[in-house]
Amino acid sequence: MKFVSTRNRENIVSTGQAILQGISRDGGLFAPCIFPSIGDLESLLELDYREIALFILGSFFPELGMDYLKESIDKAYDDKFQDKEIASLVDVGDMEFLELYHGPTLAFKDMALSILPYLIRGAESIEKIDKEILILTATSGDTGKAALEGFANVKGIKIMVFYPENGVSNIQRLQMITQEGDNTMVVGIKGNFDHAQSGVKAIFNDMDLKELLDRHDYILSSANSINIGRLIPQIVYYIHGYMSMVKRNKIQMGEEINIVVPTGNFGNILAAYYAKNMGLPIGKLICASNENNVLTDFFNKGVYDSRRELLLTSSPSMDILISSNLERLLFHLRGEDDKLISRKMEDLVKRGYYDMEGMDTQDIYGNYAVEEEISWGINHLFQKYGYLVDPHTAVAYMVYRKYLEETKDHRKAIIVSTASPFKFGGKVASSIGIDIRDEDEFDILKSLSEKTGIDMPSSVERLRDKPVRHHSVVDRDEMKAMVMKFLNIGDIYD
Repeated sequence: MKFVSTRNRENIVSTGQAILQGISRDGGLFAPCIFPSIGDLESLLELDYREIALFILGSFFPELGMDYLKESIDKAYDDKFQDKEIASLVDVGDMEFLELYHGPTLAFKDMALSILPYLIRGAESIEKIDKEILILTATSGDTGKAALEGFANVKGIKIMVFYPENGVSNIQRLQMITQEGDNTMVVGIKGNFDHAQSGVKAIFNDMDLKELLDRHDYILSSANSINIGRLIPQIVYYIHGYMSMVKRNKIQMGEEINIVVPTGNFGNILAAYYAKNMGLPIGKLICASNENNVLTDFFNKGVYDSRRELLLTSSPSMDILISSNLERLLFHLRGEDDKLISRKMEDLVKRGYYDMEGMDTQDIYGNYAVEEEISWGINHLFQKYGYLVDPHTAVAYMVYRKYLEETKDHRKAIIVSTASPFKFGGKVASSIGIDIRDEDEFDILKSLSEKTGIDMPSSVERLRDKPVRHHSVVDRDEMKAMVMKFLNIGDIYD
């Protein structure tokens, strides 16, 4: 398997190079040169999550070796996932919610970031690289903690996470700044996620810094979904979810379903698009946004326009105006026209927008939900079905309702549930009628647990007493200096 840069089709690299580089040297993202075929769907029906993961990762990353992949998968998807199925399909009325938050950090990012450290070590081995790896990651809330959890104390790897100081929930922030591990560093940014993400991309494209890192035996890689090694494992749970529906007689094998995904950086829904291109019977991909509805506007108008104020919402992992993975989708939909993609991404940087009018996106539906709708959705699901969701999942649910009303398309659907409601206790509690005035975060979560009868996750409960280990908050133009400080190479650079 080879991978090609979205901005230069002549830049074709191996599996190991794609995973280790994270971002192509020309600024593009790596995409598979071909989509492996699933083939006979029936052959996957009796496979469990780990076996499906082996099939998918073996299809995209065969160079890593099937024995190595199997061993890695068994270690990644072990008892740190509370659900033996790893990803649970839950019946809620006539709907199906795919719960992806039963891992160690209570968010869907665990699904890919549990395996990514093994993929990176495997890539390092086949490329015969004997250098320390610096994982550099921007987070809108969940990626950061999941990456820290996966890479903490991993020999030969350091990890540095940048997060928007006021753009994550309190629980998300506490999960990160209390992170243990001598190889970890967490830094708050005085700005939003887009500032953090653009700062990380600028560091990846800084040739002087890369040369310095190379001289000191460091190489840069990423744990964001811009890294193909992070994106591909996300395909697994869509196939697993589909097979679960067949086993439960919700659908017939081969029957098309729709997929509803709350979307910020576009990686999670792109994995569903990749599954569709591999042969999974997916009809419509429903792209659900919050009030930062730049993707909704794009799919409805053909213009991607980031020239707007970024709003801080109750679904912070979607508070994003630059959806990086959309670049991969455009590359595939426009016949791998790298020159076009390069021009459009340059327009986005210089002008703040680009147009792609006339592009066929009929397989993707985009819409969004505002705060009042999110609160209503959380309350409605709890009062009618006794089912509790977080704000991101509520966005997906509300957009799905709008889709049904507009299209009358009643094909079975999977609604992706991306995070535990206990990571966003204030919004969830107030939505179901709990008075949260004058209550601290953990008292709110206790009240939420008592009212719903759902135990507070122990990992959240322990945060109350965990010591803060990471105190740094910097301006976005200081991110590069923080990298050098972390690696103790600033004096040489100066």
